[in-house]
Amino acid sequence: MRTGGRAKLIPHLPRAWGIARRYFVVNGFDGALTMLGLLTGFYFSEQTPLSVVIGACLGAAIALGVSGLTSAYLSESAERQRALADLEEAMITDLSASTQGAASRVIPLVIALVNGAAPLFVSLLVISPLWLFQVGVALPLPPLLSAIAAAFLCIFGLGVFLGSIGGIFWFWSGVKAVLVALLTVVIIFLIGA
Repeated sequence: MRTGGRAKLIPHLPRAWGIARRYFVVNGFDGALTMLGLLTGFYFSEQTPLSVVIGACLGAAIALGVSGLTSAYLSESAERQRALADLEEAMITDLSASTQGAASRVIPLVIALVNGAAPLFVSLLVISPLWLFQVGVALPLPPLLSAIAAAFLCIFGLGVFLGSIGGIFWFWSGVKAVLVALLTVVIIFLIGA
C-alpha cells in the first residue's frame, strides 16, 4: 500500500486503537492469571523440577498467544467483512479497492497482533524470574514465589492501566485487579486441598 493509502487509513485507527487496547488488557490479564494459576498449582503441589514448570508455563503462554492471534483475526475479519458488505449493499458499489476496504483488511490484522502478543508478553514477563534463577541470578524470594509475585505485579499494573483509561483512581483499580488474583489463588488452594 502506498504512503497516501496508509494516510487514508488514519481516520479508521482511533476506533481500532480502542478495540486493541481492550484486547491488550483482557488478554494480558488472561496471560497473567493463567501463569498465576499454573505457578500456584506447582507451588502447592509436590516439588516439581524448575525445567518442567518453565516448560508448562511456556507451552501455555505460546498457546494463549496463538489462540489470541487467530481468534481475534478470525472474529474481527468476519465482523469487518460483514460491515463492508452491508455498506457495499447500501451504496450499491464494490468498496474492496477503497480505503474502507483496505481498513477492513488491515485493522483485523493489527488487532489480532495485539490480541496475540498481550498474553504472550505478559506470560513471559511473569515467568522471567524462573529463567533468571536458572541462569544464576539471585532472587529476593524462591523462584516460584518470585514468579508469583511478578504475576501479582503484572495484574496490579494492568489494573492501574484500566483505571487510567476509565478515569478511576489508579491505586483502587490496581487493588481490585489484585483481589481477583487473590481469589484465584484461594480457589486453587481450596480445590487442591
